[in-house]
Amino acid sequence: MTALAPQPTTAPRAGHAPPRFAALLPGPVAGLGALAVLLLWWRTTPSVIGPAGWLTESGRITGLLAGYGAAVLLLLMARIPVLEHHVGTDRLARWHAMAGRYTVGLALAHTLTILWGYTLTSRTDPVTQTVDVLHYPEMLKGTLGFLLMLLVGATSARAARRRLPYEAWHLIHMSSYLAVFAAFSHQLVLGAQFVASPLARVFWYALYLSAAALLAWYRFLTPIVIAFRHRMRVAEVRVESPGVVSVYVTGRRLDELGARAGQFFRWRFLAPDLWWAANPYSLSAAPRPDLLRITVKAAGRHSAALADLRPGTRIWAEGPYGALTADRMESGRALLLGGGVGITPLRALFETLPGDLTLVYLARTPEDLALREELEALAAARGARAVFFVDEPAGHRLPLTASSLRRVVPDLPTRDVYLCGPPGMARAARTALREAGVPRHRIHHESFEF
Repeated sequence: MTALAPQPTTAPRAGHAPPRFAALLPGPVAGLGALAVLLLWWRTTPSVIGPAGWLTESGRITGLLAGYGAAVLLLLMARIPVLEHHVGTDRLARWHAMAGRYTVGLALAHTLTILWGYTLTSRTDPVTQTVDVLHYPEMLKGTLGFLLMLLVGATSARAARRRLPYEAWHLIHMSSYLAVFAAFSHQLVLGAQFVASPLARVFWYALYLSAAALLAWYRFLTPIVIAFRHRMRVAEVRVESPGVVSVYVTGRRLDELGARAGQFFRWRFLAPDLWWAANPYSLSAAPRPDLLRITVKAAGRHSAALADLRPGTRIWAEGPYGALTADRMESGRALLLGGGVGITPLRALFETLPGDLTLVYLARTPEDLALREELEALAAARGARAVFFVDEPAGHRLPLTASSLRRVVPDLPTRDVYLCGPPGMARAARTALREAGVPRHRIHHESFEF
């Protein structure tokens, strides 16, 4: 049987922790880019006359900003390591969702205002003007791009997202590449700013080619390089609790991946019905030069199929990703608060984080406490504290309130808190922790809701 021995704890590497402003830096950079786009419109627009002119130019401004927003979306989707490690995947996902809403809204405003402006200029009815516009060169590409953006936006809404399997949502999301390509071609051919200014075309090409290059390298080429360099395969699949399995992964020179406790990979198992999807799963033990481990709960078709993986199955992996690491620790004392299968990254951190540690693990039943024996052994070996709470039987539940958390961890406000669990539990825990006096910047949490 494959075994994972506890690894020696190490202090966070000096100078490695990113400054707090690193997580905020992309915002002002994106704002400066939007300002440059507005300056581009200003310099290439000689005058605006009458309601028709203002509507048409409003359409051009919103179209330029939508095109810029599409490029920003590509960059946020590119999984650039410096952003993934220092900003955090969940924060990037939230930014991506917000930028997507702005981009779709701007594209809709562009469509409506420029058609309205053209209608006033030509003095025709909107239906006739719309039919006439569709005969323009590249207009069908722009229309296709716009419709695909609407589809991606609609399926990314929370209500729709909850009803779609991750794999279906991911496949629909991939169509956004086609939408961006169609919009890019449409803008360069029909955009008045690009027809009038060679410098504007150079700027637009540089923006999109840079985004495309980063996307191609980190999303498509890097996983291929990792696959051939490290040759990862399934070594063993072990049942941990009802519906929960651990997958042990072997390979060559796995330490060169630079993976750290608390991080995750996107795993593509080259097996029937699994090879086409790359799903995110956290490391559930400290990475070793010859072995990695993930622990997964059956929550869908993909995760349930992992129980049937055979030893020797080849793996393509993307990563490591995530900023839920020792670098975030400031106080030398930590609470690890986990719910359900959210214990997986915390189990790896419980093995490696330095200092005074308390782990609190919440589950529905005693059988749902995956990896409990390992956690108890680690607590005994490290002189740390591990406390377990379950909803059933009655009387063993821990309400997620400030007072109940303070009773379990009296010095809670002095600690860093690493939090991982289902969305509802995580939201309630963040509220309780803030009410208990834990500073916001000491609550470390990442989510796979993207």
